[in-house]
Amino acid sequence: MLDVAGQLTEWLADGRAFAVATVVGASGSAPRGPGAALAVDAEGTVIGSVSGGCVEGAVYELCAQSLVDGEPALERFGYSDEDAFAVGLTCGGVIDILVTPVGADVVERPLFHAAVESATRDEGVALARVVRGPAELVGRAVVVRSDGSYDGTLVDPLARTVADEAGALLASGRTGTVELSEDGSRCPGGLTVFVESSLPPPRMIVFGSIDFASALVRAGKFLGYHVTVCDAREVFTTRARFPEADELVVDWPHRYLRGTRVDGRTVLCVLTHDPKFDVPLLELALRLPVAYVGAMGSRRTHEDRNRRLREAGVGDAELARLRSPIGLDLGGRTPEEVALSIVAEVVATRYGRAGGPLSS
Repeated sequence: MLDVAGQLTEWLADGRAFAVATVVGASGSAPRGPGAALAVDAEGTVIGSVSGGCVEGAVYELCAQSLVDGEPALERFGYSDEDAFAVGLTCGGVIDILVTPVGADVVERPLFHAAVESATRDEGVALARVVRGPAELVGRAVVVRSDGSYDGTLVDPLARTVADEAGALLASGRTGTVELSEDGSRCPGGLTVFVESSLPPPRMIVFGSIDFASALVRAGKFLGYHVTVCDAREVFTTRARFPEADELVVDWPHRYLRGTRVDGRTVLCVLTHDPKFDVPLLELALRLPVAYVGAMGSRRTHEDRNRRLREAGVGDAELARLRSPIGLDLGGRTPEEVALSIVAEVVATRYGRAGGPLSS
């Protein structure tokens, strides 16, 4: 549901009835993962996607039926090789879809409204819903905020346990299921709770106001990052050069990094390839709990930079975190091609992949 929060906010504010289908489980080569959502209102308007087109027609019908009978539904879609025209995933994956009607009289509607509003305001929020269990509990929901407060239609001790589990997933920005017991114990006992998490966009901080940085800003925005460009040279760090950047900062890179907020999702891209900027910046960056640190430069620059960093006291374990020369070996030369290689490495690092061809 939070996947389409921006559009649902308007529907909820207008009092519009709708049904929302959410991927609550996925395996194999499923086209979209848990949390992907599609919603249909009473007039037949559709927003979102749960499979990239494979089963959208069938899910649309499920939503329309749910609006009529007011009942939630949990359906599984997989691959059918007996009938080429059967509704299924041609990729061979399996997805579980939860369809939830959200009419004016639905008790959870205010909770859904609060969750999607928080998501659209870039506030940390998790929406937990019971997807399997006793009929009287299926569909019940709990909304959990980053400060640990929560509201819901479950009662303690189960509500407290669900809030704690959802809070743990929210802290890491993860979406997934939790197996619990009806009494609120954490032992699997026939109750499955699906938790959607929404956090503010992760940060990408690009150091160095060069042409490659301009292309990287665009690529970072495309991937959903909140992008900051930082450089000590005011003449190059202008809105005209970086119209898509969320923030422009004129400051010495290491000084700015020392005073700004970073976390385990932050990406740091050092494009300055100038020792007076690089060394103090990387000396600090490699000791921060961030997701990615990459630095531009030739192999000669890389070797000279590593020598300078070792002289500054940076150890081998810290140097091992540095992606340099930055990016995957795609053979690109233009700023856009280099930016593509950088964000490709960022994505590969996020998922623990080597970045090789899928064909191998």
